Amino acid sequence: MKTRKLGKTGPEVSAIGLGAMGMSGMYGPTDRAESLATIHAALDAGINLIDTGDFYGMGHNEMLIGEALKDRRDAAVVSVKFGAQRGPDGAFVGIDCRPAAVKTAAAYSLQRLGLDHIDVYRPGRLDPAVPIEDTVGAIADLVKAGYVRHIGLSEVGAETIRRAAAVHPIVDLQIEYSLISRGLEDEILAVTRELGIGITAYGVLARGLIGGHMQALGAPGDFRGHTPRFQGENLTRNLALAETLRATGETLGLTPAQAAIAWVLAKGEDIVPLVGARRRDRLAEALGALDAAMTSEAVAALEAAVPKDAAAGERYPAAQMATLDSERRG
Repeated sequence: MKTRKLGKTGPEVSAIGLGAMGMSGMYGPTDRAESLATIHAALDAGINLIDTGDFYGMGHNEMLIGEALKDRRDAAVVSVKFGAQRGPDGAFVGIDCRPAAVKTAAAYSLQRLGLDHIDVYRPGRLDPAVPIEDTVGAIADLVKAGYVRHIGLSEVGAETIRRAAAVHPIVDLQIEYSLISRGLEDEILAVTRELGIGITAYGVLARGLIGGHMQALGAPGDFRGHTPRFQGENLTRNLALAETLRATGETLGLTPAQAAIAWVLAKGEDIVPLVGARRRDRLAEALGALDAAMTSEAVAALEAAVPKDAAAGERYPAAQMATLDSERRG
């Protein structure tokens, strides 16, 4: 397995990470046995970065990972997001990144995961009511106490990144990045590179939109049907982009998913794509991207097939977009 370092102060991780969110219902029903088998297959293939959040399935995802890592703790670098608040019905009801909430969330995550420390701990979103310095300071206390190894961020903008890094070294920023979600390139990437902060890129297949295996929406619990890119005319236009990507990928000897992942890999050694495979066959396909010969011509061909800003619709509903610090400009 090829490896990359998470920022200048972070751990060495596999060039591709496993994003486990989809194993806890966000894309519809899941298969527990297949999820566990997929995590084990990832570890066997040399993938050591596993990303989760305490709000994925309201703790379900962490317990699943804890079960998968039993007796294999040393094989994994576990990245955990916290802060999103959910009701018993699964609805997202806010964000809480107050220092006491940070420490309470970490305690619960450690228990669910069955671990004595979390490798990378990060707020899932910026809490507008809490200065980032306070949130990062609370995680820094956990670092000093040995419960957390490294601090990361998620979906925050350039100013917030600078303020956070002034409190404690930040190893990586987790943010959506794909051929059709390239806002990172406008300002944020320059700042992370200036400060020596890595990128863990999620949504590299745009939640399956450009992965080549898109199926009809509407399964219970599949949140994609509520997002603009998967609605009406937007979906039609975006699936046309996906077909163009498929054709270009074929000229490179790659499936659409492999082409999309290989493109992210080629955008910098400081970027680690997270692949949300829920099945072993999808994981095996994704791993094939590591062998792609991504010349500058190949990168250009993929960007010509799916130009920047060509996607129809925002990546989240308007209410969620308004809460994203990473989307603020100026």
